[in-house]
Amino acid sequence: MLFCLLVGLVSGFQTPVPKASTTTALHVFGNKKSAAAKEEVNSQYWQGEWVCKDCGYIYNRAECAGMYFEEQGPGFRCPQCSGPRRRYAKKVGDRVGTTLDGGDAPILLFSFGGVIATIAFGIWAVNNL
Repeated sequence: MLFCLLVGLVSGFQTPVPKASTTTALHVFGNKKSAAAKEEVNSQYWQGEWVCKDCGYIYNRAECAGMYFEEQGPGFRCPQCSGPRRRYAKKVGDRVGTTLDGGDAPILLFSFGGVIATIAFGIWAVNNL
């Protein structure tokens, strides 16, 4: 506090006056995107349909705050069956392709591996204990 008082005496209690802003609040959200910029953003995302593998729900941007499916976070759930995001897959023609994270293959692989390891341990324990 003493330091602030000394600095104030040395500087003559001159406080800087903020300069007036030359922009208005109307430019807070930026400029509108040109058609080329919109096309560039659209080309980054899958233009086909995303389908929930559990219930067949087709993702609709209009129902989900106008966000592309790829923009949805990991906590996104199917609005119809509450299935997790990983259960969605790209629909190409009449076929449903793979999901963003590879689907359930890693989960199933490690689950079956765990079951086999548990059975093997049980057999070992029965024979050796």
